[in-house]
Amino acid sequence: MAAILTSLEDDKAEDEIVIDLSGKSTLADYIVIASGRSQRQVGAMADHLLEKLKEAGVKSVSSEGQPQCDWVLVDAGDVVVHLFRPEVREFYKLEKLWGPAGAASAGHAAAGG
Repeated sequence: MAAILTSLEDDKAEDEIVIDLSGKSTLADYIVIASGRSQRQVGAMADHLLEKLKEAGVKSVSSEGQPQCDWVLVDAGDVVVHLFRPEVREFYKLEKLWGPAGAASAGHAAAGG
């Protein structure tokens, strides 16, 4: 998780949210949602994140949504990362699906876990 949050911070991701799914879903333990200002930034964030996860030894990392880069999903096993352009994120409101009680700011989640 730390490698993911660091990568997003390094790439100037905006509005990062970490949703704890432990005990709520078998999909993953966490969902991370972040925004990039443009398709180019979202694509670069995804590329860098994939590189850093592979360097960290995370196996079976995959992504979907490239080359469009409006919404890129990076599946890192226990953590699923959604990278959006702001307009696309606002349209889908993915974080609302899990309810406000499940969401925490990245800073809070990083400090607590």
